Amino acid sequence: MAAPTLSAHFANRRPSDIRMAQIRHAERTDGVAAVNVAIGNVSLPMHPAMIRRLHDLGGAQSPFRDGVVKYSATRGTAECNAAFMNVIAASGFPVDGLHSLVAEGGSQAMEIMIIGLCGPAGSRERPLLLIDAAYTNYKSMADRLGRATVSIQRRLGADGKFALPDAAEIERVIATHKPGAMVVIPYDNPTGHFYDQAALEDLARLCVKHDVWMVSDEAYRELVYTGDRPTSIWGVTDAQVPGIEGRRISIETASKVWNACGLRIGAMVTDNPEYNQRAIAESTASLCSNVIGQHVFAALGDESHADLQAWFAKQREYYRGMLQAFTEGMRAALPGVIVSSPDASIYSVIDVRDIAKPGFDARKFVEFCAGSGSVSVGGETLTLLTAPMAGFYSVPAGDPNPGDTQMRVAYVETPERMKLVPGLFAELFGQYEKKR
Repeated sequence: MAAPTLSAHFANRRPSDIRMAQIRHAERTDGVAAVNVAIGNVSLPMHPAMIRRLHDLGGAQSPFRDGVVKYSATRGTAECNAAFMNVIAASGFPVDGLHSLVAEGGSQAMEIMIIGLCGPAGSRERPLLLIDAAYTNYKSMADRLGRATVSIQRRLGADGKFALPDAAEIERVIATHKPGAMVVIPYDNPTGHFYDQAALEDLARLCVKHDVWMVSDEAYRELVYTGDRPTSIWGVTDAQVPGIEGRRISIETASKVWNACGLRIGAMVTDNPEYNQRAIAESTASLCSNVIGQHVFAALGDESHADLQAWFAKQREYYRGMLQAFTEGMRAALPGVIVSSPDASIYSVIDVRDIAKPGFDARKFVEFCAGSGSVSVGGETLTLLTAPMAGFYSVPAGDPNPGDTQMRVAYVETPERMKLVPGLFAELFGQYEKKR
């Protein structure tokens, strides 16, 4: 009897590059432990106000004290929406006239945004414009929804800087493909690139000129290590870029700056009231976001801006030291390797293009590390999980993919564990190159 038929999408689906190593390592039976820097699964405690709410779920003041957990409104609870406004305002940006929709993490907000602004692949409706290397889930979400993507490609220089092409090239891509929305990640995942306010304004001018929505993924807002002031789409107004107001959207999340990945709470914020109402209507099919998660995150709505700014500073200081130590350690452990400049977010990109033998494939290297690689370190037998970068680029079939020699590292292990990463990577790279 023939097997039941899967959809074409499912038949061709493979795990995301950020999950691939973890899945492969789980299949091992030899007891080799992994230092897992493949996915941004932050392991720090949440903000103290959120922890207090978590611990008091059954307390006298908790809405769940009687064990009843009802749906919230589709747009989310008023206090959860207010918390998102409070954290944006704490970064110094105006929130008057902004509207928010609570989502199941930033991921659902991304999905709703793509549905709302981009048309089906192959139609005359407009694709999603990404800036490669781009967070891989944007393309995955677009593929799931049958939406097309196009991209502007940054290049990683030998100095570790990811550089945008000049304005004329960006405008050529926009004029040719007529995208519905441009996604910018100011504190960039996966590259660690930081977009200062002038860069955001330049991109905003192109969005206005070509009638494109500007979507800013602000999951890592405030995590900048260059000494620059924080940037945000909410700092780009008609005063700087006439016409930008009414076409602005930000993707927000509890996962990163607030260390609550598993809470699965995010938001989509916009200054366009019609877009907000349509997004809520679309979201009614999902009923509402996690109500307990909303309650925990909503604790931030009562925190002063001074308290939240102190929290931002604490997070920056924690990551800054690790990024700088890793960058120096990686370059010392593997001379000739390119490591992206540690400017923002919680990621670095490692590129072995100048030291690998011809034909190096980052996916195969990651699979080797996850599936059979091992290094003895201080009485432990370890391997290293990273994310291959090919899936972060939208490259036409047959064209060279810069990600074939690149891996992303997330700063999610303890500082002590992160210190092991350069040595592990160098040793495993040597093993892999010797065997192929």
